[in-house]
Amino acid sequence: MPIRILPAGADPDAVRSLTTLLSQLPDAEPQPPVTDSTQLADTLARLAADSVDELPEVVVVHERIGPVPALELIREVALRFPAVGVILVTTDASPGLFAAAMDSGARGLVALPLSYEELASRVQAVAQWSTGVRRHLGHGAEVFTGVGGTVVTVSGAKGGVGASLTAVQLALAAQASGRATALVDLDLQSGDIASYLDIQFRRSVADLAAITDISPRVLADAVFRHDTGLALLLAPGEGERGEEVTDRAARQLVSALRSRYEVVVIDCGAQLGGAGAAAVEMADTALLVTTPDVIAVRAAKRTVRMWDRLQIRKAEETTVVVNRHTRGTEIQPALIQRITGTALARTAVPANFKELQGVVDAGRVHELDAKSTVKQALWGLAGELGLVKAQDDGGSHRGAGRSPVGFRRRKE
Repeated sequence: MPIRILPAGADPDAVRSLTTLLSQLPDAEPQPPVTDSTQLADTLARLAADSVDELPEVVVVHERIGPVPALELIREVALRFPAVGVILVTTDASPGLFAAAMDSGARGLVALPLSYEELASRVQAVAQWSTGVRRHLGHGAEVFTGVGGTVVTVSGAKGGVGASLTAVQLALAAQASGRATALVDLDLQSGDIASYLDIQFRRSVADLAAITDISPRVLADAVFRHDTGLALLLAPGEGERGEEVTDRAARQLVSALRSRYEVVVIDCGAQLGGAGAAAVEMADTALLVTTPDVIAVRAAKRTVRMWDRLQIRKAEETTVVVNRHTRGTEIQPALIQRITGTALARTAVPANFKELQGVVDAGRVHELDAKSTVKQALWGLAGELGLVKAQDDGGSHRGAGRSPVGFRRRKE
């Protein structure tokens, strides 16, 4: 049986040399190489969506890969695709790096410059391990949880455009349709989800920041279970603690949530930090909420350009949601799409604060009237994004059967 090997690295010459050597190994079947961490995660997720058997037995990660550092990338692959064996190729073969690679989930380390004998030995060993894991899983899709749920981030072009309300309602819609849903507040210094839902809490996302292995038990202890069934992971009550949540901690958290919940909605706020950037990069769908006014649209354009410069997300991979829309406004959604260069949600949320004021002031956003035009639009958006489970009787979750909108990195 051929050993499928997926090379990954940003240096074209190094990857070409690696692929050439891999092709000389007995029974080896090198796949077309991937050039960055995002492409690697997308490729594995697409293959795993069909079957675990479609995944390569071995992934060989060159140390010069980005934008996610090699060890963090290996950790994410190990968490999401536990039947795939990862080998790190590096110039540093010291015991310290070897231990760090093993802690991250790598199954082997090969030193540069490459040696045919060493590479062949390591690939064979890792392939045998991968085959054994798959045999143990019995090839049952229900056992494999590496692909996990859908992650949607909601960011605001600027403060006050309605990103938090959007995140809450999307999560409520997904939960109400029967999907296990987590709502995470990564607006670390000024998160409002606890206020919107009028809850008191002890634990927050900051309590998970220092934990290197977030087990289901640890995650369950940090989650607040809301009356609606939503699993809430909230921003710290003390804003200064937000600095404890690094990009690495955010990646581990998103991976842990993805493996446990069908839908994960993350409120990233309007200020970009390391944790929010990591979440946006890892998300299947990244929403950017704006209002149809000059200041907010300019802010949306700045945000999109910044994400692109920092290699977090390309403009065409971002979906803009227009909030407080009216037919009479001079700036219409199509114009916002042209200005930002993004995808555009078909659903625009109408401007009707009178419907919201009572439940917002009471901290009971989850009790928003089902007849509310704002709620209907946001729950329709949830259906448009594919977050809502289809109803056999054509129930209240309108839009559930629609095709997903915009750019989704994992499920196209």
